[in-house]
Amino acid sequence: MVQTATEQGWKPRNRSQIASRVARDIPEGWVVNLGIGIPTLVADQVPEEREVIFQSENGVIGFGPAPAADAVNPWLINAGKQPVTLRKGGAYIHHADSFAMIRGGHLDLCVLGAFEVAENGDIANWAVSATDTAPAVGGAMDLAVGARRLWVAMEHTTREGRPRLVKRCSYPLTAAAAVSRIYTNLAVIDVTPEGFRVVDMVDGLSFEALQAMTEAPLRQG
Repeated sequence: MVQTATEQGWKPRNRSQIASRVARDIPEGWVVNLGIGIPTLVADQVPEEREVIFQSENGVIGFGPAPAADAVNPWLINAGKQPVTLRKGGAYIHHADSFAMIRGGHLDLCVLGAFEVAENGDIANWAVSATDTAPAVGGAMDLAVGARRLWVAMEHTTREGRPRLVKRCSYPLTAAAAVSRIYTNLAVIDVTPEGFRVVDMVDGLSFEALQAMTEAPLRQG
């Protein structure tokens, strides 16, 4: 009988915990774009006294965490159409100016979700099937090549247990060799010229167990 994660002595991070782990690594003063899915939760995890400038491609600079249910402004949303707040000094800009920021290399970081990431940093985060959660590219291609750094926040495996960290992506690519770091519910992994390198893992999870849930080879240290 296959043991559950709890029986093996470890517990995967939930979506908010993945976002919190990402937020912990964002330096003060960075300008950051957050993709749909788990990345949008990162804005909720950065304390107000810490200056991280979140930019949304629909034309918002300096947005903050999600508002309380009774304080929603229907006109203040992120690119995923979710309500957000505006921090002091925040601003609305034209859609074209927003993409000029992205394409001009003015973002320190973009955090995207993904279906798959390959060991060379290829990312696939869109699909052509209408049954998938993101059946269009959106601004992901511009963000993946325009931001100075690209991190991915996602589940380590599919619901069926299939690895998302692979040797080669099976989905259509969003960008080639663009990802530098991956945050999953099991680990933080850097993409290096030699492949995937494990930065840290959830408490109690063994390297061997992590490798069993990853298609591409992993390195330690």
